[in-house]
Amino acid sequence: MASSEPAKRRAKGKAATIMRSAADQLSELLGRPPESVSALKRTEDGWEADVEVLELERIPDTTSVLASYKVSLDDEGDLVEYRRTRRYTRGQIDRLT
Repeated sequence: MASSEPAKRRAKGKAATIMRSAADQLSELLGRPPESVSALKRTEDGWEADVEVLELERIPDTTSVLASYKVSLDDEGDLVEYRRTRRYTRGQIDRLT
């Protein structure tokens, strides 16, 4: 069991690096800082992440407009593609159906 422990740590470290990479590269392209990475998934070709970005700051803060971007990265963590998938106000709550 001890031999798989370093592999697990490397995988966690890689995922954290990929999350930062996705947020940083998208921020550089959009010129806006990311709020968070809300999802990260390993794919056959690399990684997919959902990154939340503040698009329009308003007062009160709950009316600010955010957007969710789907970001695709290769195995090395380089951004290959991104697209905006959703815009919403910060105070909006998703309803489960």
